[in-house]
Amino acid sequence: MKRLLKRYWDLLRRPSVHFSLGFLTLGGFIAGIIFWGGFNTAMEATNSETFCIGCHEMYANPYQELQRTIHYSNRSGIRAICSDCHVPHEWTHKIARKMQASKEVWGWVFGTIDTEEKYEEKRLELAQREWHRLKANDSRECRNCHQFESMDFTMQERRAARAHSTALSEGDKTCIDCHKGIAHELPDMAGAAIPQ
Repeated sequence: MKRLLKRYWDLLRRPSVHFSLGFLTLGGFIAGIIFWGGFNTAMEATNSETFCIGCHEMYANPYQELQRTIHYSNRSGIRAICSDCHVPHEWTHKIARKMQASKEVWGWVFGTIDTEEKYEEKRLELAQREWHRLKANDSRECRNCHQFESMDFTMQERRAARAHSTALSEGDKTCIDCHKGIAHELPDMAGAAIPQ
């Protein structure tokens, strides 16, 4: 075994017989660009609404709920898609979220929420997971579009202006504390084990 490893190490250390160092460096650089471009293209493709609602579970349940909300249809014509709320924009946070999403792919493969009944059974668990994630990251995805500092409180309803200005001044509240159920129906909270 040791001899085999030494042989491969010697092979890697030895200069190439047929190709120059410049050719190998340039080839590696071009291969890196192609890999990186392919990787980023795949990442962006998995952030599309078409990808998200490509499976029956997501189209039949959360997407139908989203269509009835202000995030889907509103007076300004701005529409949020799944990834706007569920995937961070910054690259490092996006990669971490994509790794977490592998559990969701696992659930899709094994059909844990492939019927409306199964989805409803898991709704509270799924909602609490997202609420916890948004609370922990100070509603990062919400703040990609909504920022306290950009709000004109004089144009808001009195109750909303009071809540937003209080949250801004105290700094201990985040969007999800008040806006649970903004894009999807709230789960049945009866018997919820984890405090909201």
